[in-house]
Amino acid sequence: MLRSLYSGVSGMRGFQTKLDVIGNNIANVNTIGFKGSRAMFKDILSQSVSGVTAPADGRGGVNAKQIGLGVTLAAIDTIHTPGSAMTTNVVTDVRIDGDGFFAVQSGEDGGIFLTRDGNFKMDAAGQIVTSDGYRVVGVGGAPLPAIDPAAVTAFSIDQSGQFIGVNVDGTSAPIDGMQLAVVKVTNPSGLEKMGGNMYRVSPNASVDDVEYAVPNDPELGTGAIISGQLEMSNVDLTGEFTEMIVAQRGFQANSKIITTSDEVLQEVLSLKR
Repeated sequence: MLRSLYSGVSGMRGFQTKLDVIGNNIANVNTIGFKGSRAMFKDILSQSVSGVTAPADGRGGVNAKQIGLGVTLAAIDTIHTPGSAMTTNVVTDVRIDGDGFFAVQSGEDGGIFLTRDGNFKMDAAGQIVTSDGYRVVGVGGAPLPAIDPAAVTAFSIDQSGQFIGVNVDGTSAPIDGMQLAVVKVTNPSGLEKMGGNMYRVSPNASVDDVEYAVPNDPELGTGAIISGQLEMSNVDLTGEFTEMIVAQRGFQANSKIITTSDEVLQEVLSLKR
């Protein structure tokens, strides 16, 4: 009886965690570059009522009798499938068509973070920055240099992440040092979410130092840069609401287990009156 009671409690806790994950996914359904998560479960160690008996002397073997003790959280995976593209026609809005992440840096000597959010802007100093003021990192691992508005009147970004500037005399040429970098990690699910659409490289994401690679490189497998578009969230509302129904019914079923176990305990207490 008490085993079923605690199993029901563990089930309710598990489905509550699942609902928390689903709620966060739905809340970020329109977040640029957001990657949805899923909760995975595993059973807790089972209690053996009787052990295994091997076949011997013409008698057949007997299987073990085990009672499970409930469920626990196995993992919360981040699903790094690509999101749909939203066309904005803004030059500094970019997305990665394929694998990889943008790299951004906080301050001159700040840490490096990864993101799929390509909603970049040019500030008053001519620097390419994120909405939170993080400088965008280029090939080589250093932040992109500032664009001189006196020399460059306009610019575009090609699929290799290279900035093509329009000079004051009307000619076009690549801007020196202005090429977006794409970072590709071995295990994207091992990245730690830091908030603000940013990730931090963990020891389980990449065992080697990250490489600030050139975009659209078939040998490295880095994705191409598409200017004028943003990558939207990969959350599928249909799937999330279906999983919400599953979690809700599972929570209700486990609560019924607790209620039934309580009723049985009440009957035991009422045996002697």
